[in-house]
Amino acid sequence: MRKRTSRLIGVVGSLALASTLVACGSSSSDTAAPLSNAADASDAKHTEWSKYTFTIGDNGGDGSQELAKVTGVFDNAPYKVKFARFTYGPPLVQAAASGDIDLGSVGDVPPITGAAKEYGFKVVAVNRSLTPDQAVENIVVPKGSKLRTAADLKGKKIAVPQGSSAHGLALNALKSVGLAPKDVKLAFLDPAAGATAFNTGKVDAWAIWNPQSAIAVKNGARILVKGLPPIDQTSSYYVASDASLKDKTRRAALTDVLKRLSREFAWAVKNPDKYAQALSKEQGIPLADAKASLAAYSNRVTPVEQSDIELEQKLADAFLEAGQITKKVDVKAITDNLLPAGYDSSQLQVTS
Repeated sequence: MRKRTSRLIGVVGSLALASTLVACGSSSSDTAAPLSNAADASDAKHTEWSKYTFTIGDNGGDGSQELAKVTGVFDNAPYKVKFARFTYGPPLVQAAASGDIDLGSVGDVPPITGAAKEYGFKVVAVNRSLTPDQAVENIVVPKGSKLRTAADLKGKKIAVPQGSSAHGLALNALKSVGLAPKDVKLAFLDPAAGATAFNTGKVDAWAIWNPQSAIAVKNGARILVKGLPPIDQTSSYYVASDASLKDKTRRAALTDVLKRLSREFAWAVKNPDKYAQALSKEQGIPLADAKASLAAYSNRVTPVEQSDIELEQKLADAFLEAGQITKKVDVKAITDNLLPAGYDSSQLQVTS
């Protein structure tokens, strides 16, 4: 796996994995972890799953790896789990397409830009915000900026991670005021480079998600455009590799992986202090910053619905129209639900 991951890094350049693969460990506590016995009774009996090792893509430090240790949600799983950290969505989707990871969560745009370049993955579930009135990402401007509306971005330089959900926010924000990408200067920078450019005054605005957006505001930046409907989604999407989906037995086990992930996040939502601690540790940020952006990570996992496909299709068509992709994407064709109809992680019973 390391050789394949190294090859991936060479391909994507600056869109590289942020860390190596790490095996999921059990809770170090002497007491039983809260979800150490979490499993569907039928799933736990699948001894043939013991031959599998699943790699979960961690997009920017969503807490999944640390929560797995805290909750013990994979402790009794009849397969092994590893985590691979990515700086943002596009390289994660590419890793799913090439089979370097089995499952991972990304924003609304990466599945579109990924499908425009290559297949080999499917959208298999949705992460729906439990606080849809709070933006997950924003376009921010520095303290003292004279920019007041999206229309003021004309002719300005905007830092944005290419092919990310923030790219979609920037595109739709411009379109909402009659502007096109050619009317601004889009500086395609990964989150770390974008932060440097923003903090040193090399760009006029920055389209970015939390916690970076919340941290920037805490340090004096101002939100110019909020990432809320109708110009932005507050949902994100799970993608999975075709290699894992096409094999019936492996697919069933991967469904169990997704259910366990959704269970650990359901637990995290009900234990916000511990969730913030997990985010703080995983992202290497102060606890106060983790708490400030906690709402952005409070989600419920459900199957993909027709309304999601329609929203994604509209976004894909907008990217094509704006020349940000060169191939039409059929969102329905890259959708393959893993979860049963009606599944909703917010309805799961979890212990504290």
